[in-house]
Formats: sequence, structure tokens, C-alpha cells
Amino acid sequence: MNNALTAHALSLVFRYAEPESFSMLERVLFAVLIVLSLGGFFWRFSSVLRDILTARKDPDFRLAPIGKRIWDFFWEVLCQAKVIRERPLPGLAHAFVFWGFLAFAVVSLNHFAAGFGLSFLSPASWIGSFYFWFAAIFALLVGVSIAGLFIRRFFVRPIWLGRKVSYESGFIALLIFALMATYLAAFAVPAASFAARGLWWAHALCILIFLPLIPHTKHLHLVLSPITVFLSRGEFSRIPPLAGDEDFGLVTGKDVTQLVALQAYSCVECGRCTEHCPASNTGKVLNPKEIILGVRSYLNDLGPHAEEPLLGKYNSQEAAFQCTTCGACEYQCPVGIEHLPVIIGLRRGAVNTGAWEDDYGTKLFLALERNGNALGMSATERDKFIKKQELPIFDGSQEYCLWLGCMGAFDPQGREIIASFAKVMNYLGTSFGVLKKERCTGDPVRRLGNDLIFQQLAEQNLEIMKQQKVTRIVTICPHCVRTIAKDWKDYGASPEVEHHSEFMARFQDKLPKSSGPDIVYHDPCYLGRYRGSYDQPREVLARSGRVIDPPRARERSFCCGAGGGLAFLGEEAGNARVSHVRAKELAATGASIVGAACPFCNTMFRDALAATSDAPPQLLDIAQIAAQSISNATKSSNGVQNA
Repeated sequence: MNNALTAHALSLVFRYAEPESFSMLERVLFAVLIVLSLGGFFWRFSSVLRDILTARKDPDFRLAPIGKRIWDFFWEVLCQAKVIRERPLPGLAHAFVFWGFLAFAVVSLNHFAAGFGLSFLSPASWIGSFYFWFAAIFALLVGVSIAGLFIRRFFVRPIWLGRKVSYESGFIALLIFALMATYLAAFAVPAASFAARGLWWAHALCILIFLPLIPHTKHLHLVLSPITVFLSRGEFSRIPPLAGDEDFGLVTGKDVTQLVALQAYSCVECGRCTEHCPASNTGKVLNPKEIILGVRSYLNDLGPHAEEPLLGKYNSQEAAFQCTTCGACEYQCPVGIEHLPVIIGLRRGAVNTGAWEDDYGTKLFLALERNGNALGMSATERDKFIKKQELPIFDGSQEYCLWLGCMGAFDPQGREIIASFAKVMNYLGTSFGVLKKERCTGDPVRRLGNDLIFQQLAEQNLEIMKQQKVTRIVTICPHCVRTIAKDWKDYGASPEVEHHSEFMARFQDKLPKSSGPDIVYHDPCYLGRYRGSYDQPREVLARSGRVIDPPRARERSFCCGAGGGLAFLGEEAGNARVSHVRAKELAATGASIVGAACPFCNTMFRDALAATSDAPPQLLDIAQIAAQSISNATKSSNGVQNA
């Protein structure tokens, strides 16, 4: 009997304490506070919503396929997968705060309903008791998590979070902590006590104060980021087409589209993009976070219909043209912001209106217009190389068209890669040929924002493909793969294309197997993040040696510094070269060979590795490594036969 009474007493004490009734004065006061809180929220949020909805429509936006959008929403928003994956400890803390808000949705609705005598979740019922305790577990997790995040932001202060301390963020963190504390404290007091009523009001005030602060701070992402993730462009680093002859890119506020505005307001200022940006990491002006925040500041100050330039006061032209388009920023962003379409949009605006003046850029554009290749060399040099290597000419009967690209046709080291890959294809018995005429795919000008030259190159190449009846392309350059597969589609149907690592991986069982030296593999941005090909190059290299990864590998691979047209724009600014930072990382693994899978990476690391030490590791493309294994196997086989 005593045990039963004790258990009953404990259940009464450790039950969520909710006042049974409120006076008319309390109800009126509560109603006024709710109106003021909601009014404060919508007063600011309405201007944000107006900026988004009245911005220019995105010409290429399609809601389909809806299934992928639902999955992305479930995985990235509800499961918080990207938040946790990229920064496990702070990411998990953020996830618990988010899940706590979801768990508290019912509790908060009941809390407000109780203020008017309309409570629908009774602490005395088994359902109510279970749910209040369920929410209490999340309250504890949220309290611990928000305290940890507060310490991290205000005391640990990682540099990529920004040098400026946001006191608003600190105040909101304290509000969230108080929200959890007042909820948990209500389990330790009797429902009829003055303390229970005080805790109820304190909990309600935390919510009412928090609500109007949301649109004024980075916590606006709580409302917008789920929408941003759901309404993404649906494809990594998709460059939207220009909408007619009057569209020059992001020049003024009138050019800001609804998606760009939505994403600008969704930024949580976490600095993940900054942390992984090769330009930011090497002391350059570019900070991807500041690019997005610059657009947001522009919209806040001037709105989406202003005619003032976006580059100048709010964003730096120099910063926009320091981007290597590696995609690390976009890949890392936990709230669905697509940085590259914005950065390339700013470049478009500067190039297409003549605002960007750069000697190297002008030289590149002229080389592509006059000679059809980024190196500005005569087409006869390509013809000589083809003749010297006895490469077959594509006539429509071969299985593959081997696309040389600018680097493969004109760069000495690129030519060595082509020769090696041709040897591999011959060894595998695959029929192939090269085109008599071939122009640059347009990758550098596409990323630098010169749409006119890109269109000319794309249309000319597509016409050549059509005339030669090309259906399947294989190439050594990931940049060519991306441009042919995705960017050319704005101007016509392009042939199927694959990277030479993907080709060799499909035939890896036919390649010789040997136990060679350690090979450290560098993931090219345009093969990895852009295309998702991580395993295929490693599988090919594993036939010739032991493959090891540098500290930053696969999705987190650090750029070589060549992308976005920067390979042709002269000396880098900043306190270090991107290529040298990466080369030191690769050399530090102790591998005797650096395996590359992109001719641009090969070009950038050539001098960078030499600067790391007097005896740097050997730099080879995966095709060169495979070809060497074939030569060794052939010699060994011939030796056995002769013996």
C-alpha cells in the first residue's frame, strides 16, 4: 500500500505541470502578446517574402521530377544527413536542435491552446504523459546541444564562422536554452503551484520573443531552408540558361531570380563553404559565404527591382573571378544554397556587359575565337600530333570517338596522356578514332561567363558531331565530359560521353595486375563532385599498385586551382597557390607516384610538386600508369616465350 502511494505521489510530482485555468486578464494579455509577436514576425518576413516572390522568375525551373525533390527533402531536411555528414559533432548538435523543434511542435501548440482553456494534450492521460516525457528527452538533448554550439561560436570561434561575433545569435541561443529549461523545470513542480504558472508564462514568453527575431537574423533559415532544399535546381552546379537577348547574367537587382533571392535569405552563415573553398584557404579575396550575403544585403537595402550594379559595393568583381568552380562550397552547404550559379551569374554580368577587363581573359577569348582552342595554337599542330601518333580518324564505323580536347591536342604532357590511353584502347581491342576537326568544348568561357563564345563553340562542335555521326565519346578531360554532357544540351542533343577512367574501369579485368608502388590519387573536382566518379579511377590504379588517399579525398578533395578558366588567367593572388597547397598534401603521404585523372590537374601539379622537395613523387595520369603496366606485362610475357 505504501509503495503504491509513493509511486502515485512520484507520478504527480514528476508530471508535466500545466496550469488548469487562466483568468480573463491573463487570456487577454496572452492574446495581445501573440498578436504583437506574430505582427513583428510578419512585418519583417513580409518584405523578405515580397523580395523573393517579385524577383524575376527562373526561366529553366521545373518542379519535376517530384520524387527526387521529396527524397532530398527527407534526407537533407528531416534526416539532417548533410549537416551531420560534413561536421559530425556540431552537425549532430544542430540536428538535435532541429529534431527538438519538430518534437516540440505539438507541445507548443498545446501550450498556446492551454492559455485559452483549449488544451488537447492532458498530462494526466497516458498519451499526454508519454508525449510530454518524449519531448522532455529532446528538451535535454536540445539544451546540451545549444549550450555546446554557444560555446563553439563564442569561445572556440572557428575562423570560418566569421570574425564578427553575432550577439543576436547568442541571445537566440539563450532563448532556446531557456525554452528547454522552463519546460524541464515544469516536471519538478505541482500543477497548482505558483511556480508552475510562472514557468508556463516564462516558456510562452521565450517563444513569443523568439518569433519576431527570426526574420531579422540568420535563423530565418528555419523557415526558408526546407523550401530552398526542396526547390533546388535539381542538379549539382547547374548553370541556368540566359532568358533571351536582354539577359546578360547577374548585373543589377532586376536580374536576381526567385531562386537566387530565396537562397540568399536562407544562408545560415555557418561558413562551411568558406572552410572548404580553395581560394579562401589560400588568402584570396573570395569568400563564398560573403558572395551570398552580399546578394542578401543588396536585396535588403535596394530590393529586386533596383538598377544599381551587384558588383561593387555589395560584391567584389575580383572575388567573383577568383573562383575555381570546384563546387566544394555548394557540396558542403547544409541549407541548399547553390553558390556556383550565383558566382557564374556575376561573371556573366561583368563579361557580357564589358565591365570585366583582364588581359589574360581577353587573350583567351581571342584564342578561342580565332584558333578554336584555349592555348591559341594553330590547328596544324594538332594534325601533326595525330599523324605522328598514327591515331585513326573517326569515320563513323568505330565504336568510340576519342575526344582530344585542348590539353590532349596541344599540351605536351596532355599529348603523352592521349598516346598512353590510345595504347590502352588498342590493347583492349576497342575501335576508336579522332575527329579531323575539333574545337574547344568551351569549358573555360562557360565558367568565365562569356556566353557568346561558348554558344559558338558548342554549336560548331555539335554540327561536327552530327556530320560525323558520333554517338559515343571518350575523353581524358573531366571538364570536357561535364561540358559535353550537360552544358551543350542548351544548344542541342549531345552524344553520350564518358571519362577515360570510367572506360578503363569497365574493362579492368582485362588490364594487367601487378604489385607496384604506392600511388596517391588526387580526385579532380569535375570528375568527383561534378560527376560522382570516385571508385573507377581507384579501381584502375589498384591494378598497378597500392592506392592511398590524401587527407582531403573524394567529396572533400582539395582543388588543383585550374578550374573556372583560372588555368589561363595568369599568376594567382593571395598568400599561397592552390596547386602548391594541394601538392604538399599529396607529397606528404610518402607515395612515390601521384595519380592524376585530369590534364588540367597534371598541368597544375607539374611545377607545384617540383617545389615540394628535391625528390618529389612522380606525376602520372592513370592512363600512363595503365599503359606502363601493359608494357611491363608484355615484356614479361615476351621474356617467358623467348626463354
